[in-house]
Amino acid sequence: MVFTALAHGAVEPWAVAGFELLVAGLILLWGVKVIVEKKVTIRIPAVGLPLVALVALALVQSLAITDHLGERLSFSLDVEATRTTLLTLSCLFVSFLIAANFFGSSNRKLGLANFLIGWGLALAVFALLQHFTWNGRFYWLRTLTARNAMPFGPFVNRNHFAGYMEMLAPLPIAMVIARAPGRDLRLLYVFAAVMMAMAAIVSLSRGGMISLGAELVFIAALSARRQDVGGRRPAEGTARLASVLFMPRSAALILLIAGVVVAGVLWMAPNQIIDRITSQSAGSQAQQAETLFSSRGWVWRDTIAMIRGKPLMGVGLGAYETAYPIYSQDDGAVALGRSYAVDRAHNDFLQLVAEGGIVGGVLALWFIVSIFRAVVRGAKSKDSLRRAFAIGGGAGIFGILVHSLVDFNLQLPSNALLFLLLVAAVTYARVAKPKAQPGRKHVTRSSHAAAVAIGA
Repeated sequence: MVFTALAHGAVEPWAVAGFELLVAGLILLWGVKVIVEKKVTIRIPAVGLPLVALVALALVQSLAITDHLGERLSFSLDVEATRTTLLTLSCLFVSFLIAANFFGSSNRKLGLANFLIGWGLALAVFALLQHFTWNGRFYWLRTLTARNAMPFGPFVNRNHFAGYMEMLAPLPIAMVIARAPGRDLRLLYVFAAVMMAMAAIVSLSRGGMISLGAELVFIAALSARRQDVGGRRPAEGTARLASVLFMPRSAALILLIAGVVVAGVLWMAPNQIIDRITSQSAGSQAQQAETLFSSRGWVWRDTIAMIRGKPLMGVGLGAYETAYPIYSQDDGAVALGRSYAVDRAHNDFLQLVAEGGIVGGVLALWFIVSIFRAVVRGAKSKDSLRRAFAIGGGAGIFGILVHSLVDFNLQLPSNALLFLLLVAAVTYARVAKPKAQPGRKHVTRSSHAAAVAIGA
């Protein structure tokens, strides 16, 4: 996860190859574990089933046959691109499966929470330092070569950095609300949340700003009913604030964090942020005159035409860039004087339906419904750590889905990997381990997960 983020989101071939090799290494280590323990236990949460179906869809689309005229026939308009996507999807699914199987215990989940919060804080601090000392190079070393780049932190696009931060920022807030950490860590967690939110806002991603606001509303709504579970006394600072404002402790904490974040970002870069919020870019006059249609609307219109052209199975996962010119009217790009190829729809939902058809859309709906059913269950738990992951992880998932309405965060391996890690942590349900006997196979099923243990 750290590698994909530091490698600019793993958008370059060398970074994707590195990610896939690391996953292969994890599979190898898992195999060694199985050999040493002489048994294999695999848990597949119910939310993983639509992911399996999505990988299967990519596999079907990647199949091709050659007819008697020598023409290649396939569901995908770009078979090679779909096969490349299939490999990446498979690695992401394996990563999800590993997380679901190895971050189930309380100790491991607590370690995961502390790591995610520490990693998010470190990345936010680095991004802010690089932003205010920017010399045109990533890590002050690598020259920026991408056209139309809007870099922030290690990411080429500020929106993708904001998307990464908005998935991590809610977790420390939820940990404090659920009283999962000790008192000595709560102040550090609040500081981490503030720094991550400030970094996302200073990146000037409007989608990130909107998503952060949506996440705070989500946390407040989900934690309101369970604010007093997990301890007898609230943290002293938020307790006093809550008593003064006559509101739940969770709402008081959220307002406090929001106030500190707003004060911090206005102190750092007030003019840029105000201009960005009021839709006035700090760049050229052409950018300032840019409307929603000229920036994204024309792409969405052509994507809808693509969906109409291939409604059932889509044009093929990963084949969007190849298929786009077939369905494009081009006037949006021409109006802006642009000639570059369109490789993304700037809306993950539209692009998934365009590439996967109705089948892909149904799988996405199934996946999202399964996630938030698990989030609601987890938010009602009496276990403070599970509740914290449900509220914080659920808020991060909700935020990135909101952001995906206007961007393509989930098509970056780094952001997709973090997203699936949160999904695994949020939706994990403990399954009683069957008593394995030599030479026998045991299967335990529940509404949440399935476990298979094979004794040798």
